[in-house]
Amino acid sequence: MDLLLVLLQAVADLTPYAKMGAGIGAGIAVIGAGIGIGQIGGSAMGAIARQPEAIGDIRSNMIVTAALVEGVAFFAIVICLLIIL
Repeated sequence: MDLLLVLLQAVADLTPYAKMGAGIGAGIAVIGAGIGIGQIGGSAMGAIARQPEAIGDIRSNMIVTAALVEGVAFFAIVICLLIIL
């Protein structure tokens, strides 16, 4: 029983560090998603410039891929916010 109390006290002392880590993790998730979506858009523009007749396929694939990246980033942010609470 004493060991459990010691462990609970140790975890309670680390709460500010967990909140700081969650904030940093949320920031990294947002930055990573921004970079990823920027790369998707840039690659799509390059592909459209090379093959203008395939604009419909490229655009739809770009939107689906950007949505997947954004979904993963949103999931990461939710997990980070759950750590804070």
